[in-house]
Amino acid sequence: MTLNYLLYFCTPAKISIIFKYEHITPKKWMRLVKPKKALGQHFLKDLQIAQRIADTLDTFKSLPVLEIGPGMGVLTQFLLEAGHDLTVVELDMESVDYLNQNFPDLKGRIIAEDFLKLDLSKLFPGQFCVTGNYPYNISSQIFFKVLDYKDQIPCCSGMLQKEVAERLAAGPGSKTYGILSVLLQAWYDVEYLFTVSEKVFDPPPKVKSAVLKMTRNDRKELGCDEKLFKTVVKTSFNQRRKTLRNSMKPLLGKDCPDYALPIFDKRPEQLSVEQFVELTLISQKHLEKQAGDVL
Repeated sequence: MTLNYLLYFCTPAKISIIFKYEHITPKKWMRLVKPKKALGQHFLKDLQIAQRIADTLDTFKSLPVLEIGPGMGVLTQFLLEAGHDLTVVELDMESVDYLNQNFPDLKGRIIAEDFLKLDLSKLFPGQFCVTGNYPYNISSQIFFKVLDYKDQIPCCSGMLQKEVAERLAAGPGSKTYGILSVLLQAWYDVEYLFTVSEKVFDPPPKVKSAVLKMTRNDRKELGCDEKLFKTVVKTSFNQRRKTLRNSMKPLLGKDCPDYALPIFDKRPEQLSVEQFVELTLISQKHLEKQAGDVL
């Protein structure tokens, strides 16, 4: 019998019977964590959805798992039951106290810090997976950080805003295809798994959510300068409605002779990852020539 089953699916009478049968002290178990708007907290109440999120890591049980923002442990309980070597990171101290009190199996593995500031290579010397019901206010930043550790993270799954999930999974030609879509899909196969109603959260968010899964692809290197690749992608999407001939001027200048190439007739949302690599190589050649002319 799980704590969250008691909290969300049992009547008060049934809870009293279970407390008596399981020898649980109501005062200990019934102190809930208050969701904090400033931290983007929306606690999941639906256990079936939590189970489905945990199931996304079934093929990675040999690797440690880092859960971001566990809150009251709705997802945590299923990850532990599945036998994962689990560590959690939680910024909210009220949630940390709750987890320490109600999840003894996590003793020594609850990190009370900001995930975005963690040095993950010190925490995990080898490969590990990432999952969570991600705080809405930092979900995009979480995925940018995952990219920084792409060689250590073979799988990342979890729940985030539907709009953001659609953007990450979108392909070329879509209006939602953007910077993070390209940067993630250069290294991961991104799957939009299913949509989640706002009614299964406390408090209910104003938008729907979705569950996403990213699995590392076979690409070992881009075939171009990785830092310049990011710059090219970001520069091109800064003016996404314009053709690359116009949007790339801040980087390549007004008079780049390569603007005559067919690729510059396209808008950024029309380019695949491979075409962005091609654009990066063109940009690199032009910038190197420009630097040589200055010297």
